[in-house]
Amino acid sequence: MKKRRHDVQNRISWLLLVIWGCFFLLTVRFAWLQLVNGDELAERAITIAEENRARQSPRGKILDRNGRELAISRMAKSLVINPSKVRSEDRENLAMQLSDILKLKPEEIREDIDTGGVFVYVKRRLEVDEENAVRELKEANDYECLELHDEVKRYYPNDMLAANVLGFIGTDDKGLAGMEQYADDMLKGEAQEADLLIDMRGRPIFDSIFSVAQQRYKGDNSKSITLTIDSTMQFIVEQALEKAMADNKPKAVTAVVMDPKTGEVLAMASRPSYNPNKFWQANDEAWRNRAISSVYEPGSTFKAMVAGSALQEGVVAPNMTFYDPGHIDVSEKRIQNWNGESFGNVTFTDIVKNSINTCFAQIGLWLGGEKLNEYAEKFGFGKATGIELPGEEAGILFSDPKNMVNSDVATMAIGQSIAVTPLQLVTAMSAVANDGVLLKPHIVKQITNADGSVYKEYGREEVRRVLDSATDKTLVGLLEQVVATGGGSKAAVKGYRIAGKTGTAQKINENTSGYMEGRYIASFCGFAPVENPELVVLVVIDDPSAGAFYGGQIAAPVARDIFSQLLRFMHISPSSDTFADMNKDKDAGTAARPAPAASDGKVRMPDLTGMSIRDVSRQLAELGLGIDVQGNGLARGQSIPAGTEIQPGQSVTVTFSP
Repeated sequence: MKKRRHDVQNRISWLLLVIWGCFFLLTVRFAWLQLVNGDELAERAITIAEENRARQSPRGKILDRNGRELAISRMAKSLVINPSKVRSEDRENLAMQLSDILKLKPEEIREDIDTGGVFVYVKRRLEVDEENAVRELKEANDYECLELHDEVKRYYPNDMLAANVLGFIGTDDKGLAGMEQYADDMLKGEAQEADLLIDMRGRPIFDSIFSVAQQRYKGDNSKSITLTIDSTMQFIVEQALEKAMADNKPKAVTAVVMDPKTGEVLAMASRPSYNPNKFWQANDEAWRNRAISSVYEPGSTFKAMVAGSALQEGVVAPNMTFYDPGHIDVSEKRIQNWNGESFGNVTFTDIVKNSINTCFAQIGLWLGGEKLNEYAEKFGFGKATGIELPGEEAGILFSDPKNMVNSDVATMAIGQSIAVTPLQLVTAMSAVANDGVLLKPHIVKQITNADGSVYKEYGREEVRRVLDSATDKTLVGLLEQVVATGGGSKAAVKGYRIAGKTGTAQKINENTSGYMEGRYIASFCGFAPVENPELVVLVVIDDPSAGAFYGGQIAAPVARDIFSQLLRFMHISPSSDTFADMNKDKDAGTAARPAPAASDGKVRMPDLTGMSIRDVSRQLAELGLGIDVQGNGLARGQSIPAGTEIQPGQSVTVTFSP
């Protein structure tokens, strides 16, 4: 019994001795690590650390009305160098190797290395092949000084298409122009921060465990914007502008296409323009969206609104007779016609059709400065429209109409002494095409969240009624004659009824008062088809230098090209076919019924029933007869019965209705 107790005590003693021995060894090892290897281990510990990293979400898309991508983003890598970690023996090789990969000069990279510190951008937003090459270089040479950081790279798949609307972004994903700037807060991606353990190569430890957390973060921003623009229509318009630049050699040219029933901008383009993928290669003039930021004297295109105002106030009527002396003097200022000649006795219809300055000046004086400004404001001039784009100008009207002298009133009536933007003018003409109701223009159709849900939708927004429906219909009939037989005839498209107004204005001298000699802005603004307007088109040609400069000569043909292609693209059927026997309608034929020949130098009046204004005007012009138009649509009555023998030179009143 005593021996057994002794054996147990011996075993316990040996066990305690072993424990104390192990403790002693641990103590020695700990002391060795702390005192002998402490510095080395501390340096190694620094390479295994917790790092705060941001997970970036890409910038939202910009789409056209049909969902086609106009601006997209992908997550790219930017190369950063930590100069403090560049080994002296690696400096030259590193500079040469990065130079080959990034297509940079070796001295640029040496400068980055010599800058010092711990963070210097070498190149931002690498292409995929550049990123892969840098990764291989870093792994192969153990370059701890190289780091790849997440950044957003923006792409514009269609290059120049709608560039002045889209704009571009700069560093740090910041929108600097166009829609990119206007909607920057919504489009911009977000970064969500997370603390990760990384190894000495900067790789997250337990990467598989954290893979779910490392998925791309879809922020509350990163919204996508759908525009009202149709990319095909935009392309058609831009092609027409390219041709206008080549044909007329102007300083610039601008075009806007709008849906008059909704206020949606279907196309908006300027030349010169730029490629937003390489925006730094252009200048401020190319970046500028002239449709909203350029102000100019509208000239005769403004007369469409003056005519509507005068009709609405009862100052004039379509058949009211005037005498045009060729020029008039108002407050010691001479106003003369575009051709410097007198038109003699004319009706108000002739005044609009031939854009007679002297008569419009007189009508303006009858209306007075206050009424002119009142209607200008009703049509939306003198105030920014509020479209969803940055940099919109308000235009210029007289600040106090009560102080306008007669020459101010007269010149305003012919589209001088005031300034408008192209967008304001096309919006005002859209009101005429929309039965006299002004709508707010918009270029954004819808905004969607990153998860695809709808954030906001934009729709038709009525501002006010400017003209009564009956007045507006009369004005439309007058403007249709401008294209059918007047100064806007080069905007006509066979088979379609188009209404509009041309304009030619001298350019204001920006450095001194007055106008620049021989420098003009030519324009045309109109809509089609007249019976059911679907398109309003404005073309503005700034400072043409190829010879011709009148709006009817150079702007109207550009509008015709745009109308012709867009009407067919939209599958809008021709208004009528008056040149062939395609339309067999028995109740309303579209060609004049031939009348027996007359004798003694007289002409026999044809039957005009069922013909359009354009065809009636052409038929009567061939017979040497004048026309007074009442209403618009198709001919329903005529003051001289069909078959009557009359002398050439007489005028016929023809009544039209839808």
